[in-house]
Amino acid sequence: MTAAPILPLRRVILALLLLVAALAPALAQTPAWPPKTVRILVPFGPGSTPDIVTRLVADGLSKKYPDNVFLVENKPGASGNLGTEAVAKAAPDGATLGISIGGPLAINTLLFSSLPYDPRKDIAPIAQLVSLPNALAVNPALGVNSVAELVALIKRNPGKYNFASIGNGSVSHLAMEAIAQKSGTRLVHLPYPGSPQAITAVIRNDAQMACLPAISVTPQAAAGSVKILAVTTAKRSPFMPDVPTLMESGIDVDADAWNGLIAPGGTPPAIIAQINKDVVEIIKQPAVREKLAAQLMQPVGGTLQEFRAVIDREIARWAPVIKAANIKID
Repeated sequence: MTAAPILPLRRVILALLLLVAALAPALAQTPAWPPKTVRILVPFGPGSTPDIVTRLVADGLSKKYPDNVFLVENKPGASGNLGTEAVAKAAPDGATLGISIGGPLAINTLLFSSLPYDPRKDIAPIAQLVSLPNALAVNPALGVNSVAELVALIKRNPGKYNFASIGNGSVSHLAMEAIAQKSGTRLVHLPYPGSPQAITAVIRNDAQMACLPAISVTPQAAAGSVKILAVTTAKRSPFMPDVPTLMESGIDVDADAWNGLIAPGGTPPAIIAQINKDVVEIIKQPAVREKLAAQLMQPVGGTLQEFRAVIDREIARWAPVIKAANIKID
């Protein structure tokens, strides 16, 4: 048997050099993360729930990568579309991230005739960060102590009572529309710029009820200014264990709120995976969990595929409510 020829060393080295040269462009497409400066865009104002969560994440990233800078930039407007568009149109290199909620990623596709970005193509989901309950609160003068009593009252008086929300097409709006639809009655919608104004409207009895983030309702309930009848999550909140869910109360509505981290579409999978790993570790740290709990928020984490499934469920959940109520923003 003839032995296989041995390649000269020079030819072996040349072949290796050619292989490295061929792989170099592919390797260059996945830069190390994080870059020197990372912007995290918040499509809502300072002090909002997304802003609070973003700053906790940015602080955690700054501690993990002390040589890098993580800047939080608020870019509110157009129901969250403005800041989300800025993320969608940024370079997909890991230098620009964003936080978002159900509106800009899901619900707004049903409310607007067109968006300046395609949430499925132009946005890369990274991880769901937190979940938080909404609470159904009423003015005590309404004289109801349960969801069943509230439903009976508004059924007897269709169109008489007002509800406050944090904006047309917001979850606080759609949750109340869903309650009205499930109850077979009508309510009058009064939109406000944010939770403080909406809960103030309930306290003043300009609106008789509202479904708002629990953190904006519980201090007022403790003071006796409003009464909490239910939470909107599928299960009772660990922060409000004595408050029943809407489902327990006979209303088939599941309307939890959430925040998630996003990147521009086309961001390399390796970068997405690294950011996912980092932020999931951060939100589950004991100190961060404690700060989230103070806002009645629970850390979630999980994979980008799980986050995408959450977004898809939001569209399926609210499409029939929006159609039945004929809600359109433009």
